[in-house]
Amino acid sequence: MRSITSQYLSRYRRLTGDRSDTVLPVTGAQRRFLLVRSLDPSGRPDVVPMFFAFPHGTIDPERLRSAATRLAARHTALRSRPSVVRGTPVLCVADPDVGVTRPALAPGESPADALRRALESWDAQGPPLRLFLVRDEECEEEILAVALDHAVCDGRSLARIVGELGAAYSEEATGSHAAPGETVNELAVYRDAVLRQLAAEERAETPEAAAYWADRLGTLHAHAPAPGPAHLPEGTRPSGVAQARLPAYDGGVSFPGLLDACRSAARELYGPGRTVPLGYPWGGRPPGAEPVVGCFLNTLVFPAETGPETGPETGLGTGPGSGNEPRTGPGSEATADAWWDDLDRADVPFDAVVAAARAAGSGWTGGLDGLLTVDDDSRRPPLVLAGVEGREVHVDGRPVRGPFAVSITQGAEIRLRMVWDRAVLDDGAAQRAFDALTHALRPSEPTVR
Repeated sequence: MRSITSQYLSRYRRLTGDRSDTVLPVTGAQRRFLLVRSLDPSGRPDVVPMFFAFPHGTIDPERLRSAATRLAARHTALRSRPSVVRGTPVLCVADPDVGVTRPALAPGESPADALRRALESWDAQGPPLRLFLVRDEECEEEILAVALDHAVCDGRSLARIVGELGAAYSEEATGSHAAPGETVNELAVYRDAVLRQLAAEERAETPEAAAYWADRLGTLHAHAPAPGPAHLPEGTRPSGVAQARLPAYDGGVSFPGLLDACRSAARELYGPGRTVPLGYPWGGRPPGAEPVVGCFLNTLVFPAETGPETGPETGLGTGPGSGNEPRTGPGSEATADAWWDDLDRADVPFDAVVAAARAAGSGWTGGLDGLLTVDDDSRRPPLVLAGVEGREVHVDGRPVRGPFAVSITQGAEIRLRMVWDRAVLDDGAAQRAFDALTHALRPSEPTVR
């Protein structure tokens, strides 16, 4: 039987012929985002926003618009519309079109309220990169939201986008577009990188890999209750948030240790004796591919067994997408061994993994009960506009995709955040899960750097 990737490439080629400069293929990771969007009754895409606060008067909106348009012109993904054409997920290449929207505050609204409202009204047919600027009179600041459609940008690309936006803002050139030759060349480089990634995914879809994932996930079921009508007091936001700062381990917490900590949270939410699907991004560039901005981190699935809680023993390591080889410590050996085996099959696209699990008799349809993302603090540069460094801030309370999501930033300390969908999980259960997560990551004898 032909692989899912082979079938996708055949459909794409029937749609476009041998080559197209206006309709490009997408990777398996991008395909997942587009298919999830197509199943959402509202058609709402996953949006990745970054928020930066600057002193009043720092930002020239027209200069910012010009800089962002130059940035989009230089990167095919940032000027292409994710779409599904005749059932085939693709990127439709367009001219760069980045505006700076200044949402007006409604009576009684805070700047954060205005930004939430602007992001919730995101039009899936518009450009994938958008800027929103709101004035905060009370703090004498302006809050800039740099927002991207997740289908064109993975977490690895965010730091590069921030750095290049600041550099473009500082450029003396007044033109809004890259040189035509530069744009054409980048498009060819982008297409080549995507085709290399798809070739890697096609090679990875072997019968042996399918058998591995069938055995690994064959008993998997989603356990989160279906979203229901949220009986929340008027004005309550659709998602909750909890956060903490913990002492850092020397070298960081190993990724298997982080997975075990999320297992502790899942046990509080869904009970013992479950196998809970947790997703996390992972991946690398295919050999020979240029480091283009785009979406290449596949979503891997960790079957978190919520048996009797033994407490993870976290070791040393680095997080996914950090560019460094991950290292596991002395504890959590069973998780580490299974995780390394998973990474050997990390190029198998998400939809092929779901198909393998279902072929093994699982009723799992691909829904994730939790998400984990990990950042390295040293790889998150600030946004600098005309020599002024923006202060990164959070605007919480936005809708979230999935029951709960954990984000961990490692550096001089561990910064831990968890958000949850209040239509699925109540605040009390979520807070207990966050306490379990925090307890699992807190060292008994902390080593502070």
